[in-house]
Amino acid sequence: MDRIIEKKPWYLQKKNWYLAIGVIAIVILYSAFLGTSGLSFRVDEETLSIADVKNDYFQEYIARTGTVNPITTVYLDAIEGGRVEEILLEEGSMVKKGDVILRLSNSELNLQILNSEAAFTEQVNRLRDTRLSMEQDRLNIKRNLLDIDLNLAKSKRQYTRNKTFYEKDLIAQEEFEASRDDYFYHKKVRDLLLERQKTDSLSRTIQIERLESNLRKMEDNLDLVREKLQNLNVKAPVSGQLGALNAELGESKSKGQRLGQVNVLDNYKINAMVDELYIARLNKGLNASFKFNGKEYQLVVSKVYPEVRNGQFEIDLKFASELPNGIRTGQTFRTKIELGEPREALLIPRGGFFQSTGGQWIFVVDPSEEFAVRREIKLGNQNPKYYEVLEGLEPGEKVITNSYELYGESEKLLLK
Repeated sequence: MDRIIEKKPWYLQKKNWYLAIGVIAIVILYSAFLGTSGLSFRVDEETLSIADVKNDYFQEYIARTGTVNPITTVYLDAIEGGRVEEILLEEGSMVKKGDVILRLSNSELNLQILNSEAAFTEQVNRLRDTRLSMEQDRLNIKRNLLDIDLNLAKSKRQYTRNKTFYEKDLIAQEEFEASRDDYFYHKKVRDLLLERQKTDSLSRTIQIERLESNLRKMEDNLDLVREKLQNLNVKAPVSGQLGALNAELGESKSKGQRLGQVNVLDNYKINAMVDELYIARLNKGLNASFKFNGKEYQLVVSKVYPEVRNGQFEIDLKFASELPNGIRTGQTFRTKIELGEPREALLIPRGGFFQSTGGQWIFVVDPSEEFAVRREIKLGNQNPKYYEVLEGLEPGEKVITNSYELYGESEKLLLK
């Protein structure tokens, strides 16, 4: 016999219960892994870096690794080219000014000296011969003057005597005129001889001066060549430590080639490379410091090199106070270079969040410490430890400073 099957209410049907339990489970799982909304993310608080926003003195500075160098380095260049014959001092030796470090040889220079000496000797002989010839000419003219003076005196007496006789008609006119012509001839010859003596004297003086001038020039040239020969002995220009000697026995060095350097160890400087971003802000006179053996030493920027290479420029830092004991050339130190005077500012520690946000926003922890929300901020200057906060945060608030790569586009972090 058939019986009527009553339909159960929906809340008593098993399939509906299964469906409800599944929906609730999905909601629970979704909340556990994705938060309470699509823009929330649940994170473990122990994996976070949480820092306080605080007011403090902000010192803008950059940290750079610098290398210790002597305050003064004098380079050794080959003044004259040649072959390395002898190395007297090794790299690292202490030298005094004038010490011979190495010797070069140059056969062409030796030949040049021989030629210059031969030309100088020839010029000396020429000058001597010219002086001798001029002296002989002077003596000849002087002797000729003696002869002409004698003949002039004789002709004058004869002319005077014949003139008296002619006036008394004691001699013929022809004889008188002959004695007169003879007298005036010798008188003109003497005048010509005196003029020649004067001209020759002036000519001899000019010629001697020219020869002596040429001789002095040749002597100076010879001294210069000899000085070049002395330059084959490479000497220390200052007292200090010989460094980076670049020479081997038998090696040929050209004129002007770098042979080494002498480091003056009276003082030191620290040389560092800085990113070109700071080239407009780094000026001579800025303060800096570094730590060595547990003690801080003060530095000052002494020189800023204008040339930029591979995105960096070079600076020199000199010691503002005492030198550290045991400091050596080539040591490296982490220097802190100040970019201005300390000032009071709102600060947050540096962290990986900056790479994700560009400093435009940050997660701020709620006072309940149960969640953190995204907030727009504005950052100013920075140093290796802190960012300067210009807008968006207040003193005493807490922020998350670690990397945000895992949080995606979340607007809210649920802390557990």
